[in-house]
Amino acid sequence: MMENEPKKFSAFDLECQTYDPKTWPPIRGDYLINDPESNVAVMTLAGHLQVKGASVCGPCKTENLGVEKVVANIISNSNIRFLLVCGIESKGHLPGDAIMALHRNGIDDKGRIIGAKGAIPFIENLPPEAISRFQKQVEIIDKIGVTEVEDINKLIKIYGHRSEAYPEPPLDVVKRRPAHVTLKAVQGDALFGSDVFLDVSAWTVTEG
Repeated sequence: MMENEPKKFSAFDLECQTYDPKTWPPIRGDYLINDPESNVAVMTLAGHLQVKGASVCGPCKTENLGVEKVVANIISNSNIRFLLVCGIESKGHLPGDAIMALHRNGIDDKGRIIGAKGAIPFIENLPPEAISRFQKQVEIIDKIGVTEVEDINKLIKIYGHRSEAYPEPPLDVVKRRPAHVTLKAVQGDALFGSDVFLDVSAWTVTEG
């Protein structure tokens, strides 16, 4: 097996490990869950579109934290093999352009998404292995500008169960702290939102 090839797991392993129904998606947000076993996640950029059959569907309005949340939720479900990017771009931020550039080019040594056109396209809260996993696990379907729900639903139907799960267990970058332990974000830690922060020293995201 070549070094960059994903490790192979048995059918039993994948059935048990494609995602954790108790905790997926690990980062809360403005999205809808339809079918966690679907191969397609849908990112609707600046708008809210009511689509059917996707694993998860929701807007993404920023080229940094928004993109990071999308990536973290996708790689924690090995069933997701396609990311359908549709809707209208958020002006100035261009998260659709950013996530496609991230998938295509990765980031530079300063965390900037290579080739992204948005105002602040920096990835600061994901470890390198999360970005690599995102690049290998999914194919991006570029439908930026498409807002017709009927057209998007057709694509979800085409790609929804087109592929087997990614042949590695889900990669969860969110570390959940025990209820009896109180942790506070310190200077330099990055907040994802209410009760969710990055432990810089451990490269983990913690959710309350």
